[in-house]
Amino acid sequence: MAKNKRWGKKYVDKRNWKEYNAKLIKRGEFYINPLFLDTWINEINEMNSGKIGNPYIYSKSQIEFLAVLHAKGFDYRSLQGIMQGLSERLGNFPVISYSQISRRFNALNLKFNLDFEEKLIVGIDGTGNKVSNRGEWIRHKWKVQKGWIKVVIMGTTDGKTVDVRVGNENLDERKAARGMLRKNKKKIKKAFFDGLHDCKDTFNLCNKLGLEPVIKIRKNASTKSRGSMPRKKEVIEYKELGYGEWSKSKRYGLRWPATEGIFSAVKRIFGEYVSSTKKKNMYHEAKLKLWAYNRLLEVN
Repeated sequence: MAKNKRWGKKYVDKRNWKEYNAKLIKRGEFYINPLFLDTWINEINEMNSGKIGNPYIYSKSQIEFLAVLHAKGFDYRSLQGIMQGLSERLGNFPVISYSQISRRFNALNLKFNLDFEEKLIVGIDGTGNKVSNRGEWIRHKWKVQKGWIKVVIMGTTDGKTVDVRVGNENLDERKAARGMLRKNKKKIKKAFFDGLHDCKDTFNLCNKLGLEPVIKIRKNASTKSRGSMPRKKEVIEYKELGYGEWSKSKRYGLRWPATEGIFSAVKRIFGEYVSSTKKKNMYHEAKLKLWAYNRLLEVN
């Protein structure tokens, strides 16, 4: 039994540690298992079908294999070295150069398509990523940039990322959330938010899209509609029940594994920094970490 630092309550860790440890070991195998060698020829033939110009030599699955390793902190030259070592031991296949790895990596289309039978229960939240592990500031092309980028995710209660928005520290988290709701409206039946999203625009959009919003209401919230009857109803219910009963009835605790739990795991496994210096590549790298974590969750 352990103590929850945030709430001061005791809880029992019910994880199956034998199963959990086996899964972590399997993930280690995933990092170094070059499955792309099994599909290389077929992939290249498909990629080059009807292509004009120089043909592809390196498969998409190889780039994805390297992208996961890059998320773990391997730089491009090290990745070329890994490919060189594998080539010498596993069949003398052509070795991709570090510059080609960089180009293919930054052009990689990171998709978060999830297979599902029923509509999803999701959480939406944002966090910051440092742009360098050398401090909170980075100098690039004679400019000093503030050392943070903002990442907003939509995640499921089993810890998978559905959608991502990345920008600088001025990214409007509420607008980003509403954009993801519109894009994924056919997939969602219920969405959890923190108190930042207690605004009429978000309540009205959820009502329009036909999904249930679970948003923590501000303490000083007015019970007047002020342009949002859906919000008024939620405010009245929240004030009548109080936070404790409201949270229990809405199962608000599910927000953590769908948002903060994902951020915590991604930062623990892949680090909280991005190493790229160009803005576009920084955003891509931050998104890659979440994509790579999805891949790890698929390992059985």
